[in-house]
Amino acid sequence: MKSENYLFLEKLFVKDKLWKTPHSSYHWDGTSRRFFEGWYYRVTLPKQGQSFAFMYSIDDPIGEKYYSGGAAQVLGENNQYLYRLFPDVKKFWASQKELALCHWKQNNFNRKPQILEPSIFPEIVTEGYQATPTLNQGYIKDPTTNNYCRWCYDINPIDGWGNRFFPQQATAGWLSFLPIFDPGWQVLMAQGWATGYIDWNGNKYEFKDVPAYSEKNWGHSFPSKWFWINCNSFKEELELSLTVAGGIRQVFNWQESVGIIGLHYQGKFYEFTRENSQLSWQIKPWGSWMMEGRNTDFLIKIEGKTEDIGNYVRVPTAEGLQFLCRDTTQGNLSLELYDNEGKLILKATSSLGGLEIGGSPWEQDWIYGK
Repeated sequence: MKSENYLFLEKLFVKDKLWKTPHSSYHWDGTSRRFFEGWYYRVTLPKQGQSFAFMYSIDDPIGEKYYSGGAAQVLGENNQYLYRLFPDVKKFWASQKELALCHWKQNNFNRKPQILEPSIFPEIVTEGYQATPTLNQGYIKDPTTNNYCRWCYDINPIDGWGNRFFPQQATAGWLSFLPIFDPGWQVLMAQGWATGYIDWNGNKYEFKDVPAYSEKNWGHSFPSKWFWINCNSFKEELELSLTVAGGIRQVFNWQESVGIIGLHYQGKFYEFTRENSQLSWQIKPWGSWMMEGRNTDFLIKIEGKTEDIGNYVRVPTAEGLQFLCRDTTQGNLSLELYDNEGKLILKATSSLGGLEIGGSPWEQDWIYGK
């Protein structure tokens, strides 16, 4: 049972939303320089063995450029894929003060894009989405196939990126506030609880207090190659979230390989980066993800496997959105955490892990630090 002090802190920091994850707000500075920003929301349904990922993006929001426009993508039931292009940047809006964004393809009352009350959103917006730290809602439909997705769920944020009830951290460290490393990446919410529904082509999933996750990226350049692992629905632990990424990013005029492991476990944050740990990984072109992180206090071992073919989703590139990313949300995942004396602290598994590779080339294993 939670203590009175815990419940007080939970109300202060979470329900009243007085904490804020860095980089939550919109990053575009209004210039005509090539720019993109993308947001990722995920909800996992353990009982149904399903997971839904919602991806929103905007390219060159100044408008009237070759790649100007937005999009909404859903990786849905059994890794099926749905995509809609929203070409009018004037119907996109995002806050430069907090996490809040929307994009409408059409609306019934010629309103300026804004966050609406969820109950009136379907009346006003015929196709589009809106998202905040506590809400994800939208509707898109492919006119060719008539496949559609309608969704609306509330989110109770629990963990951002850092120890619970403490100031939250930038995922890429303090240097991410400077225009040195590009693109930027931020985990907005490592763990939250979602309540609402998702209607996938007439199959309606209603849920209460299921795991939710969100992140974002932004910038002027594009990573040439990366991998990603994510899960906050483990069989053995309720309060456990894992996010792992590795990639080749731009730093001034050169490129470098970087990696990070972030683990939230019962309110405590374990972080393994190149600056504080020894990282190593071996990622196959598809099917196997293996990574370790070791520092003076802890050792973490992570293994992801899948026999699914997954599906391709579009990601921002210098030439606009392209199918350069392969995903599954139903990967098998295991992790082990040890202290510096070799004692096992945590062992957990999941069959609903998010596993991803992106960019190119992926003709052979990517081995680093071994």
